[in-house]
Amino acid sequence: MSLLELILIFVLQFEFEAGNLEKHNFYKRPGDDAILPCSSVSSSNTTCSSVSWFYNRGPSLTFYDVVNGSVWQTSARAARLSVDTKCSLDIKNITAEDAGLYTCRQGMDFDKDLATHLKVLTISPSPPDADPMSDGNITLECSLLRYSDLPPCQQNSIRWVNETGTVLLGEGVGYKLLGQKDCVSVLTVKRQSGHNRTYTCQYVHKENNVEIEADYTPVFTGNQPGNSNSGSTDSTDWSPLSYVLLTLRIAGLILMIVITVQVIRDRGKTNPLENENNVNNDAEVQYENVKAHSAATRLQ
Repeated sequence: MSLLELILIFVLQFEFEAGNLEKHNFYKRPGDDAILPCSSVSSSNTTCSSVSWFYNRGPSLTFYDVVNGSVWQTSARAARLSVDTKCSLDIKNITAEDAGLYTCRQGMDFDKDLATHLKVLTISPSPPDADPMSDGNITLECSLLRYSDLPPCQQNSIRWVNETGTVLLGEGVGYKLLGQKDCVSVLTVKRQSGHNRTYTCQYVHKENNVEIEADYTPVFTGNQPGNSNSGSTDSTDWSPLSYVLLTLRIAGLILMIVITVQVIRDRGKTNPLENENNVNNDAEVQYENVKAHSAATRLQ
């Protein structure tokens, strides 16, 4: 099989450089699924036993995905790949590394090769670990990842729009467009409390058609009631009535504490007085007895 690999790679490289392949374009986002067609296979062939899929990131980087109808297990993406009954290549949970050129071939028939460009649109925030509890600027980088040997993207083919659909140009309230270089466009936005706006990156092609778009919302949680550092995804919306009820509860608790303290103090004052009265009464009784005894003595 090692010799066969070398032969196939050599033939594929030659055909790729000089071939005149039919090409399709697929636009996806990270996390999407894709089914790449293999229309070169005749309808009578349902086993796909002679079908192979090749993947190129660039002219000099060729990888096997499928050989003789079976997923090539040495592929780093083998767990996410499968071949359906039409010999199409099914890719699950697409990542940025999946962007590139895919070629379906039946046997050694190069004339019927079908090539598909898988292009992946990504948005990367910088810094990626920005503190959502504080205001600050975030730089958003929107990239159309694709086969590396394609011509550069046309200027303004990657654009940014806000939640109202307005195209962002230059600098405005809460944002600054830093421009596009090749297939990468950079936008700086300000994260502010009470202004969780949505920014959408779009790739537009012929006649201003949007081929693919991706959204990004700078999250600001702030130090607001209902927020918790416990990691819970639940949130609480506080109304004016909620604040009034909370204030009444606190006031009631304080009043109960004051009443309890006052009762304890009053009891502390009552007990000593009762003890003092008892002592005085005993003293008076003894004094009277003494006087009566002295008078009886004198009469004798």
